[in-house]
Amino acid sequence: MSSKGIIFDLDGTLLNTLQDLADTVNSVLGSRGWPQHPVDAYRLFVGDGLTMLIRRAVPEAVQDQVLLNECIQAAREEYSRRWANKTAPYPGVLHTLDALDRKGVPMAVLSNKPHEATVHTVGHFFPDGYFQVVQGALPNGAVKPDPEPALEVAARMGLKPHQVYFLGDSNVDMFTANSAGMIALGAAWGFRGTEELLKAGAHYILENPKEIPGYF
Repeated sequence: MSSKGIIFDLDGTLLNTLQDLADTVNSVLGSRGWPQHPVDAYRLFVGDGLTMLIRRAVPEAVQDQVLLNECIQAAREEYSRRWANKTAPYPGVLHTLDALDRKGVPMAVLSNKPHEATVHTVGHFFPDGYFQVVQGALPNGAVKPDPEPALEVAARMGLKPHQVYFLGDSNVDMFTANSAGMIALGAAWGFRGTEELLKAGAHYILENPKEIPGYF
């Protein structure tokens, strides 16, 4: 394997953000008198950005775009107050980043979170500057599984696609990696699990973040 660098997904890969995301959206649902969801339901709701998260969480009968936009904005404001309440790096992640840093491995983060939130979150939980590039969703920009953002990040790292591992926990990440011509690593500790990752084209499945340095 000739890979020289790695791009990480954020939610469900580096950080366990599920509880704060669930609390945020359930707060929005509850404020409108709509049914709320158990935390585990959000494992399937997340991964495609905030707009899709809200669409999946609100009652199916809600189709009014103005109302959906209000919910999206309310969730954005609510998450700005909750985003670090219960969120934390997965066990082994910091050890892994230290090990990769010592090896001189180029690292980046690519998330479907809004760009400013992605940069702020990474800076808060990983203040040691591990990453050459931190990229979130830009207004009117492509998002995963479109390969464009991943290819842009690789170029900014100075790497060709085939030199990059792309590590994520969902089918969205595996589709992104394969579409971009990168090596797809599935994070089995994340939100979705091994079966989805394999079906979506994971080349390798990792059970623990501490396995990552062995790929370099």
